[in-house]
Amino acid sequence: MEGKGVKAALAGLRIALGAGFLYAGIDKVVHFGGGKAFDASGFLAHATGGTFPGAATDAVVNPTNGFWVSLAGEPALMSAVNFLVVFGEIAIGLALILGIATRFAGFAGALMMGLFYIASWDFAHGLVNEQFLYGIVAAFLAIAKAGEAYGFDAYIDKTETVKAHPSLKYVLG
Repeated sequence: MEGKGVKAALAGLRIALGAGFLYAGIDKVVHFGGGKAFDASGFLAHATGGTFPGAATDAVVNPTNGFWVSLAGEPALMSAVNFLVVFGEIAIGLALILGIATRFAGFAGALMMGLFYIASWDFAHGLVNEQFLYGIVAAFLAIAKAGEAYGFDAYIDKTETVKAHPSLKYVLG
């Protein structure tokens, strides 16, 4: 990394994205706007048909729609999905904010956003949407070793444990 300005911008981007993930996860637990407990089955069963320019409003254009609908019909699997979404958002958010295991958190965030992108299949306004951008930024933060920019990874990288096990650098940074 070159310069304090770049380092500060990288830390700011990491913290901002982490705050977005953390808020999304906490909101699913405490329901800031009121409402029922989080359950992804409604989205998976009814909102994964996708959109595409020129397609009829009710047309199913998402080639993965059948998978998501069948997943929504499996209560045991949905329990795991609901837990993983909430836990993942909170864990990714905290890790990015603190700069701990940033590479792992960044790639996990990119994977999560990639799955959301494929599930929603929302191309009515083009290929670039919120999930796409969050996923790209999360992957960038992982590759850029954003945890070393005013994050705990900068300190963890220097520990004897990491020096003894250099493969840990694949999750830190």
